Amino acid sequence: MAGFIGNVVEWYDFALYGYLAGVIAPVFFPSNDPTAGLIATYGIFAAGFLMRPLGAAVFGWFGDRYGRARTMQISVVMMAMPTLFLGILPTYAQVGVLAPALLVLVRLLQGLSVGGEFSSSATYLVETAPLKKRGLTGSWANIGSMSGSLLGVGAAALVTNLFDPQTLADWAWRLPFLGGAVLGTVAILIRRNLHTSEHFQQHQEGRDETSPLLEAFTTNRRETLLAVAFAASYGTCYYIAFVYLPEWLSGQGLMARDTALLINTAMTVLVIPAMPLAAIVGDRWVPRRVWIALAIGLLALVAWPLHEWMLESGGALLPVVVAHAVTFLLLAVPLGSGPALFAEMFPERDRLSGYSVAFNIGLGIFGGLTPMIATSLIAATGMVTAPALYMLVAGLIAVVALVFTPDRSRAPLR
Repeated sequence: MAGFIGNVVEWYDFALYGYLAGVIAPVFFPSNDPTAGLIATYGIFAAGFLMRPLGAAVFGWFGDRYGRARTMQISVVMMAMPTLFLGILPTYAQVGVLAPALLVLVRLLQGLSVGGEFSSSATYLVETAPLKKRGLTGSWANIGSMSGSLLGVGAAALVTNLFDPQTLADWAWRLPFLGGAVLGTVAILIRRNLHTSEHFQQHQEGRDETSPLLEAFTTNRRETLLAVAFAASYGTCYYIAFVYLPEWLSGQGLMARDTALLINTAMTVLVIPAMPLAAIVGDRWVPRRVWIALAIGLLALVAWPLHEWMLESGGALLPVVVAHAVTFLLLAVPLGSGPALFAEMFPERDRLSGYSVAFNIGLGIFGGLTPMIATSLIAATGMVTAPALYMLVAGLIAVVALVFTPDRSRAPLR
């Protein structure tokens, strides 16, 4: 629950902010240019993601030196407080330019904490798990992320449908953020007495005075580079499927945006139980590295045919649903088994530093840029299925990175 709840809080807030950006923009920016206000709001959203690598470095170093449990306690406080602040921030009409400045500060603080939360909780989950359940236990980090995203979407939809546009703009948009602060308080209480993992305790008693962050880029540079390559490639596939696909369907005139988003959300619900099931396969039957490589390799091979099928059908419901289902179920494998794979790549002394930096550079930067790159590829080539080719290349790079990654799914943690 401690590993799960922090990721729920983290992604609840990010999803909520993304979906309510259009409502929030006029509140914090001058109303004479709504488009500029919306762009500025999404710019702040991006600024939160830019803080992730910095948060990864800070929290990774701290967690390797002073413990995962303590890091998780700090990160969840740093997520819960800004969510509360967002719910009570003064508006532009009340305090002028101070309002957007405060909003930027809150988003930067949240981005910093997000950079340390996922990898800290995933590492803690894997380190405290039995040998034959590391994949299953680690999958709870991503189960929390997906659940939080769904809660954020649900909360945004609830207030949007319950209140008229004026009431929503005046004050009702604050309610989901205040609810997130309550959720964050529950997370703080759950994490207040976390025990230190036995693996970390044994390591801490005999560690020398080295910098774990430095070791991740020197002694374990190979593992860090492989982890970055894998995270960036699989993050690209993830963002194309979970974020960009509804926009692509809408932009090509194949399906109404709200229908595409509904299908995308329904498939996210499907992925949640699929992740632990996929992780069990990696724990028991197929070595984790091989299992993930098979899934991503197959995803790379089917990406182009699935996009072509949706395009040629004119956006018919069956091809769109099948394409979503196949893509999401294949991605459930790295989503379920990935946390354990990342943790197993690094030794104890710099595990969290290496994991945090690689994961947040890969998914936070390369993954976050994916929608923009996919759109640019279509504009540059004139080929509407260019995102599928991008997914193909990314999937193949992920497989190559995994080929050079040792499989330690059946061995004790180093």
